[in-house]
Amino acid sequence: FVIDVNTDFFLISVIYLILYHAIFVFFAWTYWKSIFTLPQQPNQKFHLSYTDKERYENEERPEVQKQMLVDMAKKLPVYTRTGSGAVRFCDRCHLIKPDRCHHCSVCAMCVLKMDHHCPWVNNCIGFSNYKFFLQFLAYSVLYCLYIATTVFSYFIKYWRGELPSVRSKFHVLFLLFVACMFFVSLVILFGYHCWLVSRNKTTLEAFCTPVFTSGPEKNGFNLGFIKNIQQVFGDNKKFWLIPIGSSPGDGHSFPMRSMNESQNPLLANEEPWEDNEDDNRGKWVQRKSSSHINPSTIRSMLIQSM
Repeated sequence: FVIDVNTDFFLISVIYLILYHAIFVFFAWTYWKSIFTLPQQPNQKFHLSYTDKERYENEERPEVQKQMLVDMAKKLPVYTRTGSGAVRFCDRCHLIKPDRCHHCSVCAMCVLKMDHHCPWVNNCIGFSNYKFFLQFLAYSVLYCLYIATTVFSYFIKYWRGELPSVRSKFHVLFLLFVACMFFVSLVILFGYHCWLVSRNKTTLEAFCTPVFTSGPEKNGFNLGFIKNIQQVFGDNKKFWLIPIGSSPGDGHSFPMRSMNESQNPLLANEEPWEDNEDDNRGKWVQRKSSSHINPSTIRSMLIQSM
């Protein structure tokens, strides 16, 4: 077996190898972090105490149980509700669910900011590892694209009949087919999650609109494009491409967009309507005087009201 010592070919081969291994290292690193980063569970203050648990389980009236959960939730930073308006409670983990927390039937536990359970990494994707999962998708797309583009030149040689070995023909065809197949599927999945991040949504929230104390609101956690990205990757941009935990917060509470502003931005600067009857007469006259009522009309109205 003869090694081609052509300088240009050697330099290109070295560059290809360096790029390949750099992408492969980040691909394997993010895959490892997605698999072995354990899902984060709610802390102890969201769990019912032994006394509260006994009271809740012994109570047979649903309306009383509901009120008990409402009283317990007043001490916690929870603002989302069930579709019926009740406090979100997990009867298997015996805890009041924090905002964006859901119970995973596969992992058999409640997961903070749960996105979905991924069979490809055999782990639940949530607050603790969602950044790593996104990075894994990104480096997987880049890895497949790199393999497909570097193999494509050999595919052209195969098409022209310039490849001498029969074995190499099969390897080139198989590698190009697998790389392109995974590239297409991963691009679709990665693009979907990029859209979710830009809207500050999870997969579960995209399919089921979160309900707040004031009602359903699909944009309740949408803070704007840049801030939405920072909610996943953090404020420090130098950590965005590295699989190191940098997501802000503790996963139990999240900044929310104002409900009134999200429903109608024009209401943000609207002055509240004042219903105090004792002050209505003077305030009504003052507002009208600044618009189109002349002073003589105001004077006559005041005399009539005395």
